[in-house]
Amino acid sequence: MSRKGRTPPRLTATRGAPGRPRSGPARGRASQAPGKRKPARRTTPPPRRGGPVRGALRVVRRIVWGFVWRVSLVVALMIAGGVAYYYSTLPAFEELLDGRPRGSVTMLDREGEIFAWRGAQFGGAVTAGSVSPHLRNAVIATEDKRFHLHPGVDPIGIAGAIRINLSEGRGPLEGHGGSTITQQTAKLLCLGNRFDPDRHESERAFEAACRETTLWRKLREALYALAMEIEYSKDEILSIYLNRAYMGGGAYGAEAAAQRFFGKPAALVDPAEAAMLAGLLTAPTALAPTNNLQRSRDRAAVVLRLMEAQGYLTEAEAAAARAEPAGLSDAAEARAGGYFADWLMASTPEYLTRDTTEDVVIRTTLDRDIQRAAEEALTQVFEEKVREGSEAQAAIVVMSADGAVRGMVGGRALRVSGVFNRATQAERQTGSAFKPFVYATALELGWTPGDVVVDEPITLDIPGSGPWSPTNYTDDFAGPVTLTEALARSLNIPAVKVSERVGREKVRRVAADFGLESDLAAGPALALGASESTLLEMTGAYAGILNGGSSVAPYGITDLRLKGDDTALLDNSGGIGERVIREEAARQLIYMMEKVVSEGTGGRARLPDREAAGKTGTTQAARDAWFVGFTADYVAGVWMGYDDNTPLTGVTGGGLPAEIWRETMARVHADLPPRPLPMLRPAPPAEPRARGGSPVETVLDRVLQELVGGGRR
Repeated sequence: MSRKGRTPPRLTATRGAPGRPRSGPARGRASQAPGKRKPARRTTPPPRRGGPVRGALRVVRRIVWGFVWRVSLVVALMIAGGVAYYYSTLPAFEELLDGRPRGSVTMLDREGEIFAWRGAQFGGAVTAGSVSPHLRNAVIATEDKRFHLHPGVDPIGIAGAIRINLSEGRGPLEGHGGSTITQQTAKLLCLGNRFDPDRHESERAFEAACRETTLWRKLREALYALAMEIEYSKDEILSIYLNRAYMGGGAYGAEAAAQRFFGKPAALVDPAEAAMLAGLLTAPTALAPTNNLQRSRDRAAVVLRLMEAQGYLTEAEAAAARAEPAGLSDAAEARAGGYFADWLMASTPEYLTRDTTEDVVIRTTLDRDIQRAAEEALTQVFEEKVREGSEAQAAIVVMSADGAVRGMVGGRALRVSGVFNRATQAERQTGSAFKPFVYATALELGWTPGDVVVDEPITLDIPGSGPWSPTNYTDDFAGPVTLTEALARSLNIPAVKVSERVGREKVRRVAADFGLESDLAAGPALALGASESTLLEMTGAYAGILNGGSSVAPYGITDLRLKGDDTALLDNSGGIGERVIREEAARQLIYMMEKVVSEGTGGRARLPDREAAGKTGTTQAARDAWFVGFTADYVAGVWMGYDDNTPLTGVTGGGLPAEIWRETMARVHADLPPRPLPMLRPAPPAEPRARGGSPVETVLDRVLQELVGGGRR
């Protein structure tokens, strides 16, 4: 049978005796050459490449890994412990909304409208849900765009901040901090610490410690932030931040800032206003719109771009907000009465103003229209009549006859606070503006405006100083003049004669009783205004003349109370004090002072539609120039000079100060009907009584007056 188609026989291994080789070659294996022994099978693994080096590295890796995971575990436990500790110290959310170290002072004008703020303003607690959505979005877009994603610490933000700081040549923790809103809130809370006078040197030092940027401080802030994220919701954390962040202008929190700058609640701010508020968080003092509105608007434009980029505003909404940037409210823009507000803060008990721990509301005597009139008048005269670059200063006070201060300008810089107030702090020689008190004394003693004094050369021997010979401003002599004429022409020698004859101590007492509290000169130069006084004191003293001869204490507060209380802690219904001279004498003096304006040195203060009275004053070498006067409605005082006592050039009290006075009072009385001055016009005497005489006669006359008790003639 042929092989084709036959099934090949099945091959099987030949079983042989143990240890004997198999007969025949095995399928699939190469034939072994005869005479060669088959190598034995390996029973141990081959040595690996690298040998002992690789093994050593393997050991090092195991050691490092063991160290790392153990250290990581320890660090994790420490972090957990720190977070747990801070978590245990966190108070209720509501307790963290108002953290101001001091209270606030809100000042209202005579109409009840806010015109000034002082202290740490807090408009009331708000929440992330109660403020305008635009404000909430602006803050997140500006301060922490991943606020809703991170657990309190943002590693991406920190890394980016370090990179920026290093690229700008600063240290890794200098400049940009990469802090989240939660971390910033932790800093605002000072990690739960409170000021303790026994532990901290001062509140300023305590606040500086809370703002430290050391690595250790940053680590603690991170732990506190993590604890806050566990205890509070995102909205609660944002709410704390919106209430505690300082936003410039003395405003703490979004509500106070919105009211301070825009005159509206935080719930109603629009995108432009929200962007401006959020922009303040970077540098609240420098960017405050009350300090530099344009700088604040520029920063707001950056915030609007961030809001648009992050989808909080459409392109059209952002463009509209940039086209109409936020502006200040009328009260914030006016910043009326900065000097006035500073005066009240300095003259009211500290525990009610500067150091108050409560929110205080003060109703004041300020008249916003009068304040504006004084500011405009000062600006106009300096722009039109004073050379450009001049450093001469001026001050204005306007008050009612009872001492209620209606307006105050303490210098040429108008939109300021916390600066030197020349109306209340500068004590300057009064010059001839003091003379009305010499004549007030004489009138009180029975002299009349028509009495005659001889204007002639005199020499007085002053103990310890030798002979003194006063002169007139014009260096000539008028001869016999009435008291009215002597005052109108501001003659010096008649004023000295009258002062010496009635007794300079009486003059000192009358002036002091009218409110000139500064030390008054002891010698005969007292009559010529050698003493120093403030503009506020001088204006108050003239108010005493207008009101009929009673002393006046200038005042600016009508009542003071805690915010929300109905009971006033301070109440003031007027500043009129005791009578100094008779009403008849006061009305005679007003007549004499009216002649100063209508016929004498004060002619440039004349008003076109009503009577006015006053007195000019120019000191030696023209270092000070004054005009103080009144109408039937208001008293106003103007001072002009240099802070360093540099003499004025070509300026006397009857010049620029009188013009500033006129411009001020013209505006003040623009809507008031003319009223006559309360003056007593004297009947012409049948024969003028001479009141001159030599110094010897003056002394004898004074001795006689003393012998009879100083009675009136």
